[in-house]
Amino acid sequence: MKTYKQMRAQALADPEVRAEYERLNREEFALLDEMLTARAAAGLTQAQVAERMGTKAPAVTRLERAIASGQHSPSLDTLRKYAAALGKRLEIHLI
Repeated sequence: MKTYKQMRAQALADPEVRAEYERLNREEFALLDEMLTARAAAGLTQAQVAERMGTKAPAVTRLERAIASGQHSPSLDTLRKYAAALGKRLEIHLI
């Protein structure tokens, strides 16, 4: 099974994918990248994160996909629960 970083590197090796990624490189991608990197570092699956959040695995899948698509912005409470499930805390900064 490939890691997130391996899958990302493979996808971004395609010039068309890379161009689209860079075109769409929005704040949501930075957030999603942090979320997926933290989940991988914690060694947790979506199902394990969901269990720790008190929800079901499809909810975590929808959360990660929604951020990737930019079609939905999760609530701060949901992001806090996700962070806590990974042993992290949520920080928001205005830059």
